[in-house]
Amino acid sequence: MGIYLNSSTAYTLYKNETKKPYFVDKTLILEQLFPLVDEGTNYICITRPRRFGKTVMANMIASFFSKAQDAADIFDCLKISQDADYQIYRNKYNVIHISFNDISRQCTSYEQYIARIEERLIKDLQKEFPDAKLAQEQSAVDALTDIYTDDCSIRFIFVLDEWDFIFHQPFITEKEKMAYLSFLRSLLKDRPYVLLVYMTGILPIAKYSSGSELNMFTEFTMVKSPAFSDYFGFTQAEVDDLYLRYQNTCNDMRVTRTGLQQWYNGYHTASGEQVYNPRSVVQALRFNELSNYWTSSGPYDEIYFYIENNIRAVRDDLTLMVSGMAVPAKISEYTATSTDLKTKEEIFSAMVVYGFLSYQNGTVSIPNKELMDKFSDMLKQEPSLGYVYRLANESDRMLQATIAGDTETMEKILDLAHDTETPLLTYHHETELTAIVNLVYLSARDNYRIEREEKAGIGYVDFIFYPETDKNADCIILELKVDNTPDAAIQQIKDKKYAMRFQGKIGELSKYSGRILAVGISYNRTNKKHKCKVEVL
Repeated sequence: MGIYLNSSTAYTLYKNETKKPYFVDKTLILEQLFPLVDEGTNYICITRPRRFGKTVMANMIASFFSKAQDAADIFDCLKISQDADYQIYRNKYNVIHISFNDISRQCTSYEQYIARIEERLIKDLQKEFPDAKLAQEQSAVDALTDIYTDDCSIRFIFVLDEWDFIFHQPFITEKEKMAYLSFLRSLLKDRPYVLLVYMTGILPIAKYSSGSELNMFTEFTMVKSPAFSDYFGFTQAEVDDLYLRYQNTCNDMRVTRTGLQQWYNGYHTASGEQVYNPRSVVQALRFNELSNYWTSSGPYDEIYFYIENNIRAVRDDLTLMVSGMAVPAKISEYTATSTDLKTKEEIFSAMVVYGFLSYQNGTVSIPNKELMDKFSDMLKQEPSLGYVYRLANESDRMLQATIAGDTETMEKILDLAHDTETPLLTYHHETELTAIVNLVYLSARDNYRIEREEKAGIGYVDFIFYPETDKNADCIILELKVDNTPDAAIQQIKDKKYAMRFQGKIGELSKYSGRILAVGISYNRTNKKHKCKVEVL
């Protein structure tokens, strides 16, 4: 057994994964790989945001195919064991499994990084194939070619995880990125010893030159390619199964199924099926708490990084998205490889690739509450966002004024938007008013679950605020009107019985004990003024 060649590492790591209480069996992806192995010389690259299961899948694939050791104790009880060809493929191949994010602490240059990989691989090959008489100073390509030349039956499955890791290291230059792509091309492209290359990463394969060094790969991305999309992230059915396990084992459940959907859903396969962030779902069930697990490793400025070069281009769209709306966008995944993002297309493309935005049907949106919290933090902490920043920071005062029925203060805060240039506030549609109102109630999200366009009574209410942290807090129903009056908005709330949303089911007491406030907000496009009214129902 070696470090890269027929290593037992993948077996150990994947076996540990299967023992975890919220393990999800994704082994049926192997059925799609079997014919590729039979054909030989196939190259696939699967790109997903970080923490979407890429490494777990790479370990699973390596441990299944590798002849390092018999993995029947893992796979005999998993879904793939029901495949008719299961025994034919299990642990029958030479597998070279390299995790490119495994970097030495002493590594400070690209030369050290790539030399360490080649040296380790050569040692493995010398140990496994002593008759080939390989020299340590040989390149990995030459060594593999010599082995194949001596015995053309010896071919390899390559499992390469996090291929783009080096692109994120501070010491690598643009020239060295090209050298790295050339290394991968030389190692893999048109080599008879290649049986299959399964490669993963975050970035789509960068097309740095007209020659497209890695153009032999077929790419499967989160945005455009449906194949393999069910195997990264959790589907609705898989989350249902995990939640059932949670219910059967947890004595003090603090996580609801609806909560999982609100916090961690929002991504989509190319075929349109909803996908959850897998790390966050597992962590929430494991620790019995809905929280920011995926985004906790990076503060809000991780999001701000993508927009700082052209805030004006994306500011209004961000405001709409924080309101829960989807905005039209043209996504070109390859622009995500750029470090100098300037156009709106480039910025949103990068944010989709890294998982900060979701893309579907030509629009981008903020996927879920976990990410919405990060975007909200950014709006309240970045003065460069102009009117968006100012309104977001009035949101504490707006909520308190609403609860107190202080409509004069509410109107002043809304009119504050007109103290600067605000293209969004043309208010041609109620959509724009909705976005601004959402901004001025941004802080309410800390204590309320705010739903927009939700079914209530005999209609759909614009906004409804459910108290979450304090069930004794006031409940709020908010209706918007353009070129009408706040009285008309409140009358609609009454006529359509929106307050029924706060009542319990028949025979049950309501879990909310505070007042129910009807809030009407209107905007007059002629005099450019907002009017507000608050009434206790």
